[in-house]
Amino acid sequence: MNTGSLKFAANLSMLYGHLPLLERPDAAAAAGFEAAEIWWPFDSPVPADRDVDALASALNEAGLQLVAMNFIEGDMRAGDRGLLSVPDGVSRFRDSIETAVAFADRSGCRVLNALYGNRQPDTDPAAQHELALESLVMAARAAHKVGARVVLETISRQEAPDYPLGNADATVAMADRVNEASGLSNTGFLCDLYHHGRNGEDIPALLRRHEQRITHFQIADTPGRGRPGSGVLNYQDYFARIDASGYDGWIGLEYEPTRDYAVDFDWLPSLHPRT
Repeated sequence: MNTGSLKFAANLSMLYGHLPLLERPDAAAAAGFEAAEIWWPFDSPVPADRDVDALASALNEAGLQLVAMNFIEGDMRAGDRGLLSVPDGVSRFRDSIETAVAFADRSGCRVLNALYGNRQPDTDPAAQHELALESLVMAARAAHKVGARVVLETISRQEAPDYPLGNADATVAMADRVNEASGLSNTGFLCDLYHHGRNGEDIPALLRRHEQRITHFQIADTPGRGRPGSGVLNYQDYFARIDASGYDGWIGLEYEPTRDYAVDFDWLPSLHPRT
């Protein structure tokens, strides 16, 4: 599969989630990666300094650039999809902002993913929206101080039917509201082609429509959320379109690994961009 000049980052939380956290950077570097992304890597919104230092050292010693990371998002494997709009979770999100921004500044990471959170059955959606907007403005203003960007992500309706940002247009519209409310322009669109593909969205049209708003990409195939080529999505076409658009950011490999890790990257002619 010809990937042109595109460059790929390992998602340490999915590709290497079977390993202890501090072993993951070395494993990704050994596979040939120069960059990585990660879900919230700490056990609390305000981790101990030793835990932050240990992760920073592991990344540095592996020679791995952190290019994207999540704000605290709750227990993803248990169905949480963010805390920033959830009344009983929003304080944890807001407490995590300082840690996330400081770690981004320290590591050179410039993309911070803020998952919106599921609708709560006992909460007025309008009240959740206001809570989300307030939280995201706080995050955007903090990120701006270190030159980082906040991104919002669509999650497919099949995986998270109560997640309000259920398609690309809704996600971009929310990013626009954050930019307007914050007075900044540093909130963008994380385009996860797996979720849009699983939704049945027209991905070529989506890429044309939102080309200028995409800050970061993530990929997996559907069904199964495996590597490109394991499902029905036309990644050869998508990569050609992304390459032709002039996108110069990273593409996060956020897919479920196989039991034979040696085959997880054989769809890539190279992990590095062509020069």
